Amino acid sequence: MRISVSSDMDEPVARALVVELRDRGHEVVAHGALRPGDDPRWAVCSEVAAREVADRVSDQAVVCCWTGTGASIAANKVPGVRAALCTDAGTADGARRWNDANVLALSLRLTSEPLLKEILDAWFAAEPSADTEDRENVARVGRLDLGRPAR
Repeated sequence: MRISVSSDMDEPVARALVVELRDRGHEVVAHGALRPGDDPRWAVCSEVAAREVADRVSDQAVVCCWTGTGASIAANKVPGVRAALCTDAGTADGARRWNDANVLALSLRLTSEPLLKEILDAWFAAEPSADTEDRENVARVGRLDLGRPAR
């Protein structure tokens, strides 16, 4: 799987994220502070990574900033992206399962390396739900992306 990764800071957990994804066999495309010469501002690098998902250049993305909030907000402004700020494995599982999230947002402040592995385990193990209500909710969000009434 090709995964775009962005971080506004070159922090140990951001570097560990890139290594962990590669160790799991994923192709990683780094942005922001993880790529020399890139613009490291969270709004910029998160948008770039999210846009690669929306444009189907990457299968998924992981966006990081100090709290994870700014990165998730920026990513969610890109139509077609469903970014979820996950601080634990249960939230990561639910985000993939019920929300069909395609971008994982992480806090550089709160995420330790052991927790990072738990979150990634849950994220990659979960499959989007086939439940009708869950699919209807995801479709509704897609209509919001198109600027159409969500009815």
